[in-house]
Amino acid sequence: MPRPSVHHRPFGTTPSGEEVGLWRLESGTGVHAEILTYGGVLHTLEVPDTTGAGASVVLSLGSLDQYAEKSPYLGALVGRYANRIALGRFTLDGTTYQVPANDRGHALHGGPGGFDTKVWQATQHVDATGASVRLALHSPHGDMGFPGALDITTTYRLDTAGTLILDHTAVTDRPTVVNVSNHAYFNLAGDGDVLGHTLEVDAPAYLPVAADGIPHGPAADVTGTAFDLRSPGLLAERVAAADEQIRQAGGYDHCWVLPGGGDGTLRRAARLTAPAAARVMEVWTTEPGVQVYTANQLDGTLMDGTGRCLERHGGVCLETQHFPDAPNRPAYPSTVLRPGAVLRSRTEFRFLHLAAGGRGA
Repeated sequence: MPRPSVHHRPFGTTPSGEEVGLWRLESGTGVHAEILTYGGVLHTLEVPDTTGAGASVVLSLGSLDQYAEKSPYLGALVGRYANRIALGRFTLDGTTYQVPANDRGHALHGGPGGFDTKVWQATQHVDATGASVRLALHSPHGDMGFPGALDITTTYRLDTAGTLILDHTAVTDRPTVVNVSNHAYFNLAGDGDVLGHTLEVDAPAYLPVAADGIPHGPAADVTGTAFDLRSPGLLAERVAAADEQIRQAGGYDHCWVLPGGGDGTLRRAARLTAPAAARVMEVWTTEPGVQVYTANQLDGTLMDGTGRCLERHGGVCLETQHFPDAPNRPAYPSTVLRPGAVLRSRTEFRFLHLAAGGRGA
């Protein structure tokens, strides 16, 4: 019987001369994932459907140059601060810090030189239960304006059940703020758009935002709105809803508030189902929020390695994370990391239809 395995090959060289590797994780049971050391990108995630046909369920680009020059964070690890910080400015322990603005006057995903632009150092591990690659990055004090030297690791693990597990840990030498997420664009059909998918999000509230993506303030009850996804919603209907929040974003680009407030308990956050339930994925996380983004800004100008154009609503991101602009919002779960403490975060992508070779329940 096939066993879990890890394989490595070169993927290119950055303009500064850094070698970039591609690490392929094999579950031994039909699922494989490819991870780049550039940006920690989840480059492919091939998952069989209920007929056994395989396809990658994440959007990708064909070359390192494309990722470095044009990628809208496709599959990347984003940080130091995933999502937005208003005006790129926050105050911590009485000192104000400035992060370069790169999105409508605000800092997005750690600024223009965030974790998605770095080459991470990789080590592998294989045992009878799965295969993993551990990525490590040192972010010096002052990197993109953030205080503190930060050492962060992200481990991608693919187990024999076909579950992809992401574990983040981080430590710092002085107080800082940290919010790390993976920015994969999922398409469980493997092609076309995701409008025929249904989505559930296990959250009673979400954060309404202004036109620039910054939250208005307190969370809002989802009841009676296009944001109530506690029962499955067809994405085609939801992104066309007569809702001002949907209209101004061109779809979803909002953070849902999960129960538990990020207390470290692993909970289900979302369930995404392809047409005819050919593939079913659940997202489980210890994080307090999940940013749902329906690829509203893709416009067909980017092309993947097969020559397919990446069109609007060609994927949906389910970014487990803390809340946008939390460093400026004391009422939100804290993103402050102090010396002596360890940030720990886990997210799992589980494919229910693979269980016992049957369809997801």
